[in-house]
Amino acid sequence: MEEYAQKTVLVIGYGNPGRRDDGLGPALAAHVEQAALEGVDVDIDYQLNIEHAYDLKAYDVVIFADATIESETSPYYFQSIEPGNPTSFSTHSVSPGAVLRLAKDLFQADTQAYVLGITGYEFEDIAEGLTPQASSNLTQAVTFLTDWLKHFRTNMTPS
Repeated sequence: MEEYAQKTVLVIGYGNPGRRDDGLGPALAAHVEQAALEGVDVDIDYQLNIEHAYDLKAYDVVIFADATIESETSPYYFQSIEPGNPTSFSTHSVSPGAVLRLAKDLFQADTQAYVLGITGYEFEDIAEGLTPQASSNLTQAVTFLTDWLKHFRTNMTPS
């Protein structure tokens, strides 16, 4: 009889809660953490760093959650990503694709990756708290992701 193993998932929520809707990523990650789903770990940070690449090797799946302005007509988007080309680095920002590429190249990580972009509207104000529309988008994104995680985690795979 084959043994089955549930996949492990890391949710990285990043952004600056002191910049209004830029705090959507950390807010989503905090909700996932509160759900306490088995096999799902959470990391909350202000930004992605190259150090996150090391963490990825321990997981089957990573979900990068951040605020976005790219989808003002929908509350969020969820898409798979491939390792990107780390052509340049800054100590202030690294893309999810670059983190994934580093994890693969340096640590032989074979981690599936997704980006969950939650639509935000105000990023310039130095103030805490989400705008009402961003808060509504967050609620929808949290519902989607917790359902997705529960479904994903119950799909057992042979180990």
